[in-house]
Amino acid sequence: MNLYDLFIKGGLVMWPILLCSIIAVAVIVEKYLIISFAKYNPNDLLSSIRSALMRGNLEEAENATIAVKKPIARILGKAISKYKMGLPAIQEAIHIAGKEEVFLLEKRLSVLANISGIGPMLGFLGTVTGMIAAFQTIQQLGGNVSPADLASGIWEAMITTAFGLIVGIPALGFYNHFVDRVNRIVFQMEKTTEEFIEIVLSGSTKTETNTIEQKTYFDDTAESGENN
Repeated sequence: MNLYDLFIKGGLVMWPILLCSIIAVAVIVEKYLIISFAKYNPNDLLSSIRSALMRGNLEEAENATIAVKKPIARILGKAISKYKMGLPAIQEAIHIAGKEEVFLLEKRLSVLANISGIGPMLGFLGTVTGMIAAFQTIQQLGGNVSPADLASGIWEAMITTAFGLIVGIPALGFYNHFVDRVNRIVFQMEKTTEEFIEIVLSGSTKTETNTIEQKTYFDDTAESGENN
């Protein structure tokens, strides 16, 4: 018996399970590519920015961020664009840009979380409908049934449960994996922006330094996967 035969024996509930599997695969591929692209060691970029700012060359510093084309580079680029407006404006630019980049990293993660729950639930629904079909057969035949008479309903019950779990378990695993990777990237971005602010402060007067509000730049972003 091939996969197509199993799918048909699973009944109508197999169709939404199939749809869930297609969506899950699409989201997994998308998030893998986006998160893999976002991973970056910013040490060289920070060195280039530090060197350019020490020479007062803002254009060179901005060009360094444009050339990298990574989330952290876009954040720093927006911060540098506010360099002449003072440190509070730089901090605000980092805060806003950071929230935007974190949102893009977390986008559609909640879809995987939902599928990890919906898939098994659809499987259990198929179990119920399969058992209902089996008992209907018993009633129609007046109790004089053989295992072959009940096979169709039992097939539906078991197949939908199995396929629901087959969809739900990987979806949950990939969701947790991606959340962990996003958290690591966000931590790295936080650390990098703090280092960038130190670079800016090193060129500020002591008075300016004492007036700077210390803050976590992505502090009011949503929990991973909830703002999608």
